Amino acid sequence: MTQPPTSDARTTPLYDTHVASGATMVEFAGWLMPLRYRSESAEHRAVRDAAGLFDLSHMGEIRVHGPQAADCLDYALVGQLSTLAVGRARYTMIVTEQGGVLDDLIVYRLADDDYLVVANAANTGTVAAALTERAAGFTATITDETADYALLALQGPQSAAILGPLTDVDLSALRPYAAQHGTVAGTAVLLSRTGYTGEDGFEIYLRPGTAAPALWDTLVEAGQPHGLLPAGLAARDTLRLEAGMPLYGNELTAELTPYDAGLGRVVKLDKPGDFVGRAALAARASSGPTQVLVGLVGRGRRVPRKGYPVLRDGVPVGTVTSGAPSPTLGKPIAIAAVKAGTDLSSGAFAVDVRGRAEAVDVVDLPFYRRTS
Repeated sequence: MTQPPTSDARTTPLYDTHVASGATMVEFAGWLMPLRYRSESAEHRAVRDAAGLFDLSHMGEIRVHGPQAADCLDYALVGQLSTLAVGRARYTMIVTEQGGVLDDLIVYRLADDDYLVVANAANTGTVAAALTERAAGFTATITDETADYALLALQGPQSAAILGPLTDVDLSALRPYAAQHGTVAGTAVLLSRTGYTGEDGFEIYLRPGTAAPALWDTLVEAGQPHGLLPAGLAARDTLRLEAGMPLYGNELTAELTPYDAGLGRVVKLDKPGDFVGRAALAARASSGPTQVLVGLVGRGRRVPRKGYPVLRDGVPVGTVTSGAPSPTLGKPIAIAAVKAGTDLSSGAFAVDVRGRAEAVDVVDLPFYRRTS
C-alpha cells in the first residue's frame, strides 16, 4: 500500500511518477522512496541482465567551494582530495576524532576550487555540519544543495546503449569514476560513470531537480526495447550486497574505523598535514582491526539477517551485518563481522536463525563480480 506524503517525510521530484507507476512507497531516512514497483527480484535481474533505473534523489549533495577547498577536504576527510583531477570522482570517508566512520562519500572535483560531496541520505545533515565545522580556518564555503538536485541512476550492461543516443557526452571516453557536464535528452546534467550495483552504469545529477520527471519518462521509454525496468530500494540493496559493497548503519558505523570494515585503503596516512582522526587511525592501522568482514552463503533456504549471531563449532564468533536471498546465486547470502583472528579455514560455520543453527559456507567477498 502506498503511503501518502506526510509532514515529516520529504518527497523527491519523482514522487508522483512513482505513485502513478504503482510503486510501493516507504519511508527511508526521512524520505518517501519506492521500495519496489512490481517484483524486486525482477528488478534485480533486470539490472544484472539489461538495465534498471533508480531514483536516488534522497542522497545528499554538499558543495565545497573556494580557494582552499582542496586543503579543507584534505583536513576534513581521510582521503587526499587535493590530488583528485578535475572531472574525476573518488570514494572516501569522513570520520570522528576517534576514527569512527560518520559516513562514506563520493567526492567529485568539478573545478580546481569546486567539489561536490555526495553523502548518504540519513547522514547528510551530519556530514554538512562536520564539514562546516572543519572548514573553519580555510577559505572555503560549505553549502548543502540537496534540495536543488535530483539524481537518477541508470545501471546495468545495457545502460550505455540506452543512454548513448540521448546524450552529447562521449560515453566511450567516460571512464569509471569520471564525470562530465553535458546534456541528456536536452537537459543539462552532470553525468558520472558510478554506481552501487556492481554493474556498469551512470549517475545523472540534475539541477534543478524539477527536470527529473520528464527525463525519467524518456529513459524508461528508451530503455524498454533493451529490457530496462524501474527499480526500487529493495533491488538496490540486494545488488549492492551481492557486489560486497558496504551500507552505512550495517557494515559502517561511528563505532568502527575504516580498517574494521576492510576499507583501510581509503585512509591516506601519508598525506601532508594533519586531518581529523589521523592519530586514532594510525593507531588502528598499527594494531590491526578488531574484526574482519566475510561472506556467508547459506546451505539451506533460511536467510541470515542483520544482527543474527555467527557460530563456529557452535561458539559465537561474530554477527551478520547484512543478509538477503540472492537472486543471482539462488541462495541466501550475508556479510558478517567476525572477530579478528578467527580461523576461517576450518570448523563448522553456521548462523543462528531464530534459535536454529543454519549451516553456511565462508566465502571471499564479493559474491558477484561482472565479467566485462
